[in-house]
Amino acid sequence: MKGLLLKDLYMMRKYCRFTFIVAIFFIGISFLNTSNLLFIFYPCMLCGMVPVTLISYDEHSKWLQYSQTMPYTKAQIVSGKYLIGLFMQIAVILLVGIAQVIRMNIYGSFVLSEFLVLMMLLLILSSVSSSICLPFMFRFGVEKGRIAYYFMIGMVCAGSVLSSSLLSSKLQATIRPNGILPIICLVGIGIYALSWYMSIVLYKKREI
Repeated sequence: MKGLLLKDLYMMRKYCRFTFIVAIFFIGISFLNTSNLLFIFYPCMLCGMVPVTLISYDEHSKWLQYSQTMPYTKAQIVSGKYLIGLFMQIAVILLVGIAQVIRMNIYGSFVLSEFLVLMMLLLILSSVSSSICLPFMFRFGVEKGRIAYYFMIGMVCAGSVLSSSLLSSKLQATIRPNGILPIICLVGIGIYALSWYMSIVLYKKREI
């Protein structure tokens, strides 16, 4: 497993630099435009899709076939991608959270309940967006699984609009960091875990 993670980290360093630059650019834009949460959500979604990029390069380089000659199970190959995606999502959510705390304090608009709601939305959207794509990618490959990727893009755009309306309306006042907040966060984590399990099951059925 350590070898698989190192391989993916080396690939990220070579092929995903532009992804990280774009993510940082959007985080910077979020300081200037707060009316549309797409600028906040997009970096999390983009970095959460890094496993999809890695799978694409694996397919084009015939790594999936080559991996069958090595002492790695299909469950380990899938788990490596999900762990990379999880690390990336956590890192970007933390960066976005720090950036938003700084922005809110600069403008004197920091409210703990609003910040926690924003972090909850980031967790849900980032985990759900990657959870939708990866099972399709592992079952059908990158080319046939692109429809799930396009659906995910639309979902994130729609989610950003709805979330912007939510946070700017009176409905936001009803969402507080009470017992329901951890439950909703657990739902997002549960969806990611379910997607992880489904990907292992589907990938085992795939003929490489």
